[in-house]
Amino acid sequence: MTDLGAFRDAVTAWAAGGTGEQARELAGRLAVETVVLLEGRSDLAAVDALAERRGRDLAAEGICVLSIDGAMSVGRYAGLLGPAGLGLSLAGLCDVAERPYYVRGFERAGAAPDAIHVCAADLEDELIRALGVARVEDLVREQGELRPLRTFLRQPAQQGRDPQQQFRRFIGTKKGRKIRYGRVLVEALDPGRVPAPLDALLAAL
Repeated sequence: MTDLGAFRDAVTAWAAGGTGEQARELAGRLAVETVVLLEGRSDLAAVDALAERRGRDLAAEGICVLSIDGAMSVGRYAGLLGPAGLGLSLAGLCDVAERPYYVRGFERAGAAPDAIHVCAADLEDELIRALGVARVEDLVREQGELRPLRTFLRQPAQQGRDPQQQFRRFIGTKKGRKIRYGRVLVEALDPGRVPAPLDALLAAL
């Protein structure tokens, strides 16, 4: 486990009711300055992949990217880590429907809401739109999942749906798939086609 991985685990344990002593010690030892609060692990995979593409070592820059497993938890994490807690800078990426939770959590923690970057629906929707359906289908084929995709598209519930929404749903239908495609889709992007919320988040860090 990397030291930053230990810090993530310590923060998660703290948010679950732990003492926070280990998180405090690690934050100081690792010189963590900023924490990026993400809704889920697929967002984490996407942010890490884009940072790597751009030659960024976020850990070395004092930036911890953290999955909070759902927007409902943002207030808890922001309170522990932000200006009212450990005194770290906060940033965030969320779906448009979850923005109110993020804004409220950041404001209560004394953090600036303008550090929250918002996806139109969710990050997968942004990435699929940036790549185009044909390119996403190519990526599904490269991942060896064309047969499961075709089976999925034959389901009655998928008939008549917008292809972009079909792919978005397919990516979320199997455990672990959404996380894997978070990285796959980002790695396939043309440099000038990075979705605006993701691009702006990285640029602000």
